[in-house]
Amino acid sequence: MTAIVSISKLSKSYVRGKQEVVVLRDLDLNIEAGDFVALMGPSGSGKTTLLNLIGGLDQPTSGSISVAGQQLETLNSKSLAKWRSENIGFVFQFYNLLPVLTAQRNVELPLLLTSLNAAQRKKNAATALEIVGLSDRASHKPGELSGGQQQRVAIARALVADPTLLICDEPTGDLDRGTADEILDLLALLNREHGKTVIMVTHDPKAADHARHILHLDKGRLVEETAA
Repeated sequence: MTAIVSISKLSKSYVRGKQEVVVLRDLDLNIEAGDFVALMGPSGSGKTTLLNLIGGLDQPTSGSISVAGQQLETLNSKSLAKWRSENIGFVFQFYNLLPVLTAQRNVELPLLLTSLNAAQRKKNAATALEIVGLSDRASHKPGELSGGQQQRVAIARALVADPTLLICDEPTGDLDRGTADEILDLLALLNREHGKTVIMVTHDPKAADHARHILHLDKGRLVEETAA
């Protein structure tokens, strides 16, 4: 298998006042195309920072990071934004749906950055909603949907531009156990049957069990890798 994420000597630090806070330290990591990886570790271990670096939302202090064949540390902010729109689908804990728009229109939003016409955008959004099992809720606004349904809309939005990689930050953190399991089953289905590479941050061992591999971070270092 080919590595879709290749990280070498990656470090990330921030300056708070006069103090440098090191979040990631000389991290080496390869993730293969088609994998489903769960990132676990205590709060402050660097999980979300690593996820943001892989997704091109942030850039490293030092080291190299290649995702889908692109060296991210070489891109300026404009090029990075374009790369993200073409390669990354984001799923967050709190859905980030626009309450005034229907599910259909929320899913269409990433396609506004493409050259697709309105008819093609609508068709692609309908297909994404069908994949997540929400075709019958296309005309509903977020306030008319359950938490699980809203997260399915968010996943459809992440899928609609056919991204290379799905980046999920605590995607079930705001859901009850039963609904969380349904969302995790959906992510596993997208990985297994649609070939999507999924990287998910979670604190929940039961959520991590849906992944193929589990990476453990502690104090900015990769301390363990296990099979799910």
